[in-house]
Amino acid sequence: MLVKFTKMHGLGNDFMVVDSISQHVHFRQEQIRKLADRNFGIGFDQLLIIEPPGQPDVDFRYRIFNADGSEVEQCGNGARCFAKFVRESRLTNKKSVRVETKKGNIELSITKDGQVTVDMGEPRLEPEQIPLLADQRSLTYPFVIQNETYQLAAVSMGNPHGVLLVDDVNLAPVHKLGRLLECHPNFPEKANIGFLQVCHRRFAKLRVFERGVGETLACGTGACAAVVAARLQGLLDAKVEIKLPGGNLKIQWEGDGKPVRMTGPATRVFDGQVRI
Repeated sequence: MLVKFTKMHGLGNDFMVVDSISQHVHFRQEQIRKLADRNFGIGFDQLLIIEPPGQPDVDFRYRIFNADGSEVEQCGNGARCFAKFVRESRLTNKKSVRVETKKGNIELSITKDGQVTVDMGEPRLEPEQIPLLADQRSLTYPFVIQNETYQLAAVSMGNPHGVLLVDDVNLAPVHKLGRLLECHPNFPEKANIGFLQVCHRRFAKLRVFERGVGETLACGTGACAAVVAARLQGLLDAKVEIKLPGGNLKIQWEGDGKPVRMTGPATRVFDGQVRI
């Protein structure tokens, strides 16, 4: 069948967005892998599928698949692209929409300057909620890799994140160490690994090795998780700008019991059709 899609990106973190409301479509895992290939397919970090809501108090359901075909729980940059897509495609005329995801509901709002603010909900910090194999909650946890011990913070933003503080993100072994930490036995469902450099209390730099993808130019949930981890360690203020390789995000978190809010751009690149 011929499937209509839109290519979008949030700070270079790119997506194939498919409206599964006006067209009925189902992707097999091997099809997603082929479509994600940057040489022989469309090329993307994640596939986003928009579906009718399964709950009476939400506007849409949204599913996320990594480039390897695995379904994941949440994607912050994808959520911003989702909001812009449903508005520009006239699937809704609301400026704020409530969206159902695999790990809970989120709220998306388009600002006057065209950016998108996402209410990501409260971070989950208990080990069993992340999930993380640990006896009790802690600010950081020891991870042993090739006889070296690394202290990682662990946070769930609907998907699992490990956050490692580094002196210089440009020199951090993101590809080598990120791959090993992503699959560490302490993370039973694997995890996204963030390498965070705190520059001052309102500004930090971040690189993220995403689960099932590799390093991406930006990771919205990774930026949220990094700010939560650093805030809990007393390193950042409540409102922070995070510099990622693809651009900057604004993150706000007031502390325990409060939701994390993320603001950033979303860009439509092109529309197309593909036969599957």
